[in-house]
Amino acid sequence: MNDRDRADAVYAELLKRQGERWVQPRVERTRRVLELLDDPQRTYRVVHVTGTNGKTSTSRIIESLVRAHGLRTGLFTSPHLERFTERIMIDGEPVADGAVADAWEEISPFVDLVDAELAASGDAALTFFELLTVLAFVVCADAPIDVLVLEVGMGGSWDSTNAADGDVAVFAPIDLDHADRLGDTIREIATVKSGIIKDGAAVVSARQNAEAEQVLRDAAAARGATIAFEGEGFALAADRLAVGGQAISVRGLAGTYEDEYLPMYGEHQAFNAALAVAAVESLIGGGQRAIAADIVAQGLSEATSPGRLQLVGIAPTVVVDAAHNPHGVRALVQALRTAFDFDEWGVVLGALEDKDVRGIVSEITPIAAHVFATAPHSERAATADAVADIAEDREVPVTVHDELADAAEAARAWAASADRRAVVIAGSVVLAGEALALATAEDWKAGWTE
Repeated sequence: MNDRDRADAVYAELLKRQGERWVQPRVERTRRVLELLDDPQRTYRVVHVTGTNGKTSTSRIIESLVRAHGLRTGLFTSPHLERFTERIMIDGEPVADGAVADAWEEISPFVDLVDAELAASGDAALTFFELLTVLAFVVCADAPIDVLVLEVGMGGSWDSTNAADGDVAVFAPIDLDHADRLGDTIREIATVKSGIIKDGAAVVSARQNAEAEQVLRDAAAARGATIAFEGEGFALAADRLAVGGQAISVRGLAGTYEDEYLPMYGEHQAFNAALAVAAVESLIGGGQRAIAADIVAQGLSEATSPGRLQLVGIAPTVVVDAAHNPHGVRALVQALRTAFDFDEWGVVLGALEDKDVRGIVSEITPIAAHVFATAPHSERAATADAVADIAEDREVPVTVHDELADAAEAARAWAASADRRAVVIAGSVVLAGEALALATAEDWKAGWTE
């Protein structure tokens, strides 16, 4: 069996477990497996990232900045767009199939042992995400790496990633999401997320709702951690459009960085970059030493965030974005208005039914000249008809397409039929991944970029 087949077999084993939506406040189960493995997550420094939106992009920018220092990096994010090895990055590249398979062989006996302990106590077996987290920690220790940038799966305090002790805790904007798991108020959600703050850590945060800010301040004070908020301790000083992205100026915790190139669209990505700069200043110099000019230039210019305002098509322009809740879609709409110069957008829209579909549609329809309703390939998907019904309530022209390929083709034809039209595909991470795969398929290469 070759390494790719071995890695695919690992993923198949993970999929037999309870899925990522099965979440219980039980980080101690993950800690138990790691204890048996001699705590691999303690062999490198950790930057822990949580929030409601912007976690992945912020994590990727942090990783790029750390790697530009000449340090060996790991990056753990979720979910993946096309293949699960994207979730574990080593030095900016998806983990090698052989490394995944070898790590699984290393942890399997201990997984069996903990599963048996759980069964004896009447508890459920280790889940998909718990084991994926353990796998990531072991892969990174085996590499070995110097710094792991670690994105929370859900929440914070009881998330399996919280088995690691973050030297730096990073908070992207906190908003309502996963209310069934995290709470139905900003205060409740922020309280769960604040659990990633460890004793003596450095905390950096995006600008937050007043309630969320107070929760984070209180949690930092209780743990003897320093804390800095965007707008107070650091700030995005300026941003302007540039070819393929934007030029940004950041006032960091320790230095000022003028006219740095960021190859990402949208003001929200500029704010993510400012947050990332503050996080890396905190990691490298305790917030007291500026990042060298050549390092910050390299780190920002080489940062990528696939599936986030990613240009995948030309003639007509097609953009893919993984926005999957109202807050994220709001940022997407703002970016489309400011970073692109089109009169009309055709929106290929599909969502998961356990998300706020009505809120997603409500946020995106103000820029939609036509909605091409579809559904991602997921058992959790809202039907194309359900999405279409909500869009019709907003009095937007709608057509229904059971398959993304059909929706994308119809949208491209619509955009090509008149000047100053473009297409955006959004509403779900799963749909974004399918769109990226579609853009590279042989039958679709004409008119699509890489």
